[in-house]
Amino acid sequence: MTEKFLAGKIALVTGSSRGIGRSIALTLAQRGANVVVHCLRKQEAATQVAAEIESLGQKAMVVKANLSDPAKIETMFDTIEAQFGWCDIFVGNAASGVPKNVLELTDKHWDWTMDTNARSILHCAKRLAPHMKDMGWGRIVNITSPGSHRTLPHYSAIGMSKALVESLTRYLAVELAAKGITVNAVSPGLVKTDALSVFPIDLQEVIDFTAKRTPVGRLVTPEDVGQVVAFLCSEAASMIIGQTITVDGGYGVVL
Repeated sequence: MTEKFLAGKIALVTGSSRGIGRSIALTLAQRGANVVVHCLRKQEAATQVAAEIESLGQKAMVVKANLSDPAKIETMFDTIEAQFGWCDIFVGNAASGVPKNVLELTDKHWDWTMDTNARSILHCAKRLAPHMKDMGWGRIVNITSPGSHRTLPHYSAIGMSKALVESLTRYLAVELAAKGITVNAVSPGLVKTDALSVFPIDLQEVIDFTAKRTPVGRLVTPEDVGQVVAFLCSEAASMIIGQTITVDGGYGVVL
């Protein structure tokens, strides 16, 4: 039987209508958390995730918000607080961007990507921190990627935004640790999700190459990421502060 060490906790997982976010939301629910499922457009998919969470015996609600807009973030939290009262766990998973190389970027590309992927995390943390401080407990986990420190094709704005997410994670971690709030990041290797379809690459070739090069012989799954996020929300991880945990099956340590 799965240990429900998050019983009574309220978790908000951004971008949780599909892919990695969906698996994180379900894993936290399996650990006993009630979950807020966030989406930008795919409300039907988000509603299905909420139904799956409720089938596990947990409460769920769906919120729709454009995280690039600070006013929409505030409205989202007003809605959450009206139903659940608070959030104990925040997972910054939502991400967007354009598949462009760096010299192809426009200011619009830059602003949209940075606002959605990075600045939104700061706005959410600022809204959540006072309650977490009052409770003496909180967990913030941000999802990043190897593109934060490696130059990947067509990934420039997204990769730079992820570097900002990791830096923001460290600064938040230091400021909030003494208040009982831990802040960390998780950096998955290649995960086969719908998000890969927007990149102009031979997807099957990339998948085959990555799986062959990875010591465990397979890609990382969304469920792998969810398990690590749940661990970082546990008391066992209370002394892990400001770290970026790589979950890539050993891909990054192979020459």
